[in-house]
Amino acid sequence: MFRAIGNFIKWIGDHFKGMLFLLIVVVVFMPSSSTELGTANLQEIKLSGPIMSAEKIVKEIEKAQKDKNIKGVLLDVNSPGGSVAPSIEIAYAIRELNKHKPVIAYASGIMASGSYYSSIYATKIISNPGALVGSIGVIMESADISKLMETIGVKTQIVKEGLYKEAGTPTREWTPQERAELERLTKDTYDLFVSDVARARGLDINRSKDYADAHIFSAQRAKSVGLIDVIGVKSEAKTMLQKEANITNPIWKEKDKFDNFIDNLETKSVLKLQNYFYGLKATL
Repeated sequence: MFRAIGNFIKWIGDHFKGMLFLLIVVVVFMPSSSTELGTANLQEIKLSGPIMSAEKIVKEIEKAQKDKNIKGVLLDVNSPGGSVAPSIEIAYAIRELNKHKPVIAYASGIMASGSYYSSIYATKIISNPGALVGSIGVIMESADISKLMETIGVKTQIVKEGLYKEAGTPTREWTPQERAELERLTKDTYDLFVSDVARARGLDINRSKDYADAHIFSAQRAKSVGLIDVIGVKSEAKTMLQKEANITNPIWKEKDKFDNFIDNLETKSVLKLQNYFYGLKATL
């Protein structure tokens, strides 16, 4: 029996690529589960997993902006945040889109840090009752592996110009001057984050300790401090978008089947990583 199981596992390994190819062919050529009647007038854009690059989602946003048939966009967010610059790119792309058509940002799981930044210029923000929202803060970190290097007998050789050129290095403990420089950089970024949130959400920047300071809120508390507008589920977010876009016969844009297949693979992968590394979560 064990030999038969071993042979079966070996067969799967030998034919994995072929099976994957056949699966993709089936996905591409299988009939659509629903027929799109008429021209799509609403579109959903997903922001999932850590934000490392903005290029793909910004292209989606810009395409939706240029499409005259699309009257409103739902931004479905489930992300713990990520890099500063891509988060700002997405936020400003949403701000531009919102000048032309309504955008409802929906916190389906986690809308924290960079992903909250990405959402602040939406027409309205609605959160799932169980979502985590906020974490308006900035962190910069690096390991100090100098003891490990000393143990294994490795030394660095560096030629540099500029006092702070090595700031943030993991090969030794930071000097007081380097730490102060990195703290200034972090504060500058935090101040930009807070000022953009205050401006976009109409909040008092002098009371930022209430809604910023890296607090992680439940949906109810996020609403009480002004970070979101409504608590509800995705169907309510869609209904809200229909009203904002003045659509009586909603037709949601469907993704190309192959793109949707690839996106689903990517989403499942990043969400597994997110669940592994973003340890703070509630379980029912």
